[in-house]
Amino acid sequence: MTLIILIVVVFDISEKIDDFIGKEAPLKAIIVDYYFNFIPYFVNLFSPLFTFITVILFTSKMATRTEIVAILSSGVSYTRLLFPYMLSSVVIAVLSLYLNNFVIPHATKKRIQFEDRYVRNEFYNRDRNIHKQITPGNYIYLESYTIQTNTGYKFSIEHFNNGRLDYKLMAENIAWDSIKNCWSINNYYIREIRGMDETIKKGIKFDTVLGFTPKEFGRKDNTIETMDYNELNEYIEAEHLKGSDNIEFYEIEKYRRISFPFATFILTLIGVSIASRKIRGGVGMHIGLGIFISFTFIMFMQVSTTFAASGLVSPLIAVWVPNFIFAFLALLLLKIAQK
Repeated sequence: MTLIILIVVVFDISEKIDDFIGKEAPLKAIIVDYYFNFIPYFVNLFSPLFTFITVILFTSKMATRTEIVAILSSGVSYTRLLFPYMLSSVVIAVLSLYLNNFVIPHATKKRIQFEDRYVRNEFYNRDRNIHKQITPGNYIYLESYTIQTNTGYKFSIEHFNNGRLDYKLMAENIAWDSIKNCWSINNYYIREIRGMDETIKKGIKFDTVLGFTPKEFGRKDNTIETMDYNELNEYIEAEHLKGSDNIEFYEIEKYRRISFPFATFILTLIGVSIASRKIRGGVGMHIGLGIFISFTFIMFMQVSTTFAASGLVSPLIAVWVPNFIFAFLALLLLKIAQK
């Protein structure tokens, strides 16, 4: 684990060194704000893989020294042999689950803040024709939004009551007033409909509070990585209300945080089943086979989440499918393992 993380850090430094120097990032900020929060993220991300390789290495050495055969010949069942492996897997999986949902997001927030300041270029909202439901029955539309000036263009808001339109405001643009904490509506046109009666108003400018703030348009895709489990659930619920197009992306993140720690159990079972048999080639053959299986698992995970992101498969199913497939493989290998 240490070796892999050192390699990752070295490559990351070589890639970002020009940004660090060009934007005069303080050494303390680089170490404390960035790498102290960068390393736990990758350690937790690769923990099932590291666990798998460890199980392969440890068990293969035991098998090569005929210790597995001696243990089983003494009357110890294969199930009893698996007990310490699975107990360790529970500890690692529970720790990973807690880190994924409550610790890593807050560490990621500091890391992303550092990247936004010293690594990434200024963020621009390139969304066009933005539609949102801000509260039940209230819908807004913006042709475009500029974060740098907090200004939205070709704005409209509609209110529906029992499926009937009773209020509509259209404006040339809206701008956020940071002093008053409200929106300035410019060159507006208002229609109020009450049954057969309709009132029309026009004006140059007025200030009002709407059910959204500039933060709604400044969120990047990686913002969800900074939310803990409770914050992510609240955010997904709010995005459902607004009719967001990225719901699948947010749900993938939510389910991935829960499903990935369970891979520790599956990969541990596969590792023990493969490495407990003494074969020609010894540790090297076991490790080679183990690495192939682990990278196949990672590839399945990426492919399935891609299908979910495109809307072809439910995010819940897509995230858990690799676990189900490899759980079946684990049970099959366990059945034919040397006992």
